[in-house]
Amino acid sequence: MNSNLGKRIEGRYEILELIGVGGMANVYRATDVTDGKTVAVKILREEFSENEEFLRRFKNESKAIALLSHPNIIKVYDVCFSDKLQCIVMEFVDGITLKEYMDSRGRLPYKEALHFIEQIMAALEHAHSRGIVHRDVKPQNVMLLEDGSLKITDFGIARFARSEAKTITDRAIGSVHYISPEQARGGSTDNRTDIYSAGVLLYEMLTGRLPFEGDTPVSVALMHIELTPPGVREAAPDIPEGLEQIVQRAMAKEPDRRYQSAREMADDIAAFKRDPSISFAYKYLSTTDKNDFKRSLMKAQSKKKGAQKPRKKQKKGLLREEGMTPPPPAREKKPMSVIPVLGGITAAFVLVAGVFIAVMVYLNNPFKQVPNVTMPELIGLNYEELKNDPNYSFTFEVEATDYSYNYKEGQIYDQNPKAGRTVKEGARVRVKVSRGPLVVNVPNVVGKPVEEAYRVFDELKLKYRTVEVFSPIYEAGSVAATNPGWGSPVEGNVEVEIHVSMGREDSKPLPVPSLVGLSLDDAKKLVKEMGFNVGNVTYVYTDQPFNTVVAQDPSDDSSMVAGGLIHLNVSYGDNQVKTITLNIALPDHITEQVEMSCLVGGEIVRLDKLTPSEVPYWTPSFEGSKAISVMVMLNGRLYQLWEIDFTTEQATLKENNAPQF
Repeated sequence: MNSNLGKRIEGRYEILELIGVGGMANVYRATDVTDGKTVAVKILREEFSENEEFLRRFKNESKAIALLSHPNIIKVYDVCFSDKLQCIVMEFVDGITLKEYMDSRGRLPYKEALHFIEQIMAALEHAHSRGIVHRDVKPQNVMLLEDGSLKITDFGIARFARSEAKTITDRAIGSVHYISPEQARGGSTDNRTDIYSAGVLLYEMLTGRLPFEGDTPVSVALMHIELTPPGVREAAPDIPEGLEQIVQRAMAKEPDRRYQSAREMADDIAAFKRDPSISFAYKYLSTTDKNDFKRSLMKAQSKKKGAQKPRKKQKKGLLREEGMTPPPPAREKKPMSVIPVLGGITAAFVLVAGVFIAVMVYLNNPFKQVPNVTMPELIGLNYEELKNDPNYSFTFEVEATDYSYNYKEGQIYDQNPKAGRTVKEGARVRVKVSRGPLVVNVPNVVGKPVEEAYRVFDELKLKYRTVEVFSPIYEAGSVAATNPGWGSPVEGNVEVEIHVSMGREDSKPLPVPSLVGLSLDDAKKLVKEMGFNVGNVTYVYTDQPFNTVVAQDPSDDSSMVAGGLIHLNVSYGDNQVKTITLNIALPDHITEQVEMSCLVGGEIVRLDKLTPSEVPYWTPSFEGSKAISVMVMLNGRLYQLWEIDFTTEQATLKENNAPQF
């Protein structure tokens, strides 16, 4: 029997059952006895409790998730690190992994795959904006809820993008079928590593298979480094070309050629959804383009031949109008004088035409074979120097210009056709030219709370990292300085240090006050008087009055230096109005407009008209404080029956008649 079952951790989390077993930790379903909420408790396994590497990874996960707050990322409520036990208390998700869903369905319809990948990119964009790289994006780490929403889990090997990877093991970690080439090589990783893994996941959803399979993990890792996967359309010819191009760019071997952010990839996905026929010009003259070109050429030739016939008839008519008579019968000798004249005219015409053709052949030589050449690598070269260089026999066209942190002003950062392609000498080459890096002045945030500084830097899209320092001038939790100093021009990808004050250096540990039972305002006042700062304030639903402190971290039997953070759990009360949104999957085979409605207590509370084949999901929202039943109707017939409990924030599907529609 598992020794943790039946235990009460931290005096409030009662372990009920084992629901998951991982490589370094087990996950349990538990009840928070303070408010009755069901939670998930992840406990580091005993055999790893003294292993520094596993302890580091486990603590890293708690730090990573604690910084994140997004509907597509698992929530963390509490952490516990003691000599006897290390655990993370998280949101309980009643669902299955995306991998289990994919295994049961096989290849997914591309609209459904896009519904999932959009949520994953939104979660990654949020994590990356907080400086966190997941490094193990795979369907096994994505939970699928009954309403079609996703939540990313398992930040066990995540690291902060601004931190320095310590060992090869740290850098080359992750699941081998979804690993990026730089991870497989043991190189440094950043947010583009997650984008590669997301590309593999999208590839698998669209084709029903992984891009690389091998006998050993090492062989698969080598494939990610060295090989280009088969195209998505080879396995699924019905996939639109634009979607295949999105996958190709996400899975580019070199990070600089991938999407540079989750937002950039999400924007292309949104553009594709608006126009599935879109082409992103990531490749040079596809097979479809060639076939279209051949058909257009044949059509033009056909029109040209057809246009010649009327001219011949017109010429004959003209001869008749001018009074010229046809040749007389052969027995008459009179026409003999006309034939030599016509022959002479014909000979003269042939001679002139021959001379003209000879001159044109001499000048233009249309039969000359244009040699094939291999397209060289142009990325990184200066465009102005390149276009005037006689060594490059191409016609250049600037397709776009944009800011770039990787290429200087005037350098080419993209080309089409790509390097290594075989093209005709003199072919047209479209290039994108860098405008150089975007330069931003460091804002003045000295003396401001660090949370406000983070917001200002995020709005300016400036990278930053926090450095804690002692300061005799600025109070703990406020910004003491920045490096470079405010007003200094920096490139947007340069990391600025935000020095956060910890108070005076001679501060001594002080006892942490007891705050449970106080109002939030009184608790904040007491925390300030004792020389500390209020950290995260998390609202929970309890039977305590609104804004009452029900838990604190650290507890009142501990101590810490002045300026430290005390995190609070505060009651929302037990009768607060909350909002819950349902995600109703619609039958995509229905192509005509239907009427979707929701009935609560026999009354219509929501009514929309839409076309299921164009809108795969319907998302009605409801407000309340207790439990309600919602009848979802399609054209007046019961489609689904839902039970919504606002006290637990849970929506449960009670009856599903969707297969009958």
